[in-house]
Amino acid sequence: MRILNFKKITSKISILTFGSFLVLLLCNCTANKNVIIINGESVTTNLIYEANFDGDLANWQVEQMPKGTVEINKSKLEIDDVAGCTVWLKEKFEGSILIEYDVFIIEDGGLNDRVSDLNCFWMATDPENSNNLFENSKNRGGKFSNYDTLQLYYMGVGGNDNGTTRFRKYVGDGERPLLDEHDLKDAKFMLEANKKYHIKIIAHAGIIQYYRDNELFVDFEDKNPYTSGYFGFRTVKNHMTVDNFKVHQLVSE
Repeated sequence: MRILNFKKITSKISILTFGSFLVLLLCNCTANKNVIIINGESVTTNLIYEANFDGDLANWQVEQMPKGTVEINKSKLEIDDVAGCTVWLKEKFEGSILIEYDVFIIEDGGLNDRVSDLNCFWMATDPENSNNLFENSKNRGGKFSNYDTLQLYYMGVGGNDNGTTRFRKYVGDGERPLLDEHDLKDAKFMLEANKKYHIKIIAHAGIIQYYRDNELFVDFEDKNPYTSGYFGFRTVKNHMTVDNFKVHQLVSE
């Protein structure tokens, strides 16, 4: 992908074209505000949450099968998992949002250094406990099938031993429909070891998009979108770090 940069004394403009999605970033004196164009609509981004993992895990809810670990290590969130793990941010977001973060899949001889399952949930809610996603946190315990009754969007990159990449919308009754266009098997959609990836997720007015390193993986128009909920990192038998986590509110111009 080609990125064009135009530098001036007071501003910097970057234009990124991704098929149906054009992003125009106008970076000026307000560092936390940009303007982006989503399918022809001008939208302002406002940074509303940021985690650089310099402190503790007080803002995160860990659901993990036995023998795995989640910790802050060298200003990064480090997940070393054996049989299944979800790390939820306890902050609930509403409306249009953009989520972004950096991840690094570790392969260095460790027991769980398997290049697979760079996954996540977003806009997650529990129909049985609409006011508290974490009511059944202990019962879920990180086991993947225990999330089938939630309503959420799910992205699984490099699943099944780095052989499939899939996007699903969980409807809350155990159904997890998979559309053909969301079942990606080409090698370019899989994972490489010891490489940093930048992830971007957009949920805006029924437009659901997932990017890795500015490459569009998913462009889904949801006629009945989820417009509020929680975000969680998800993996299984994987060793990875997360850094530079940010959430932006998207506001139409």
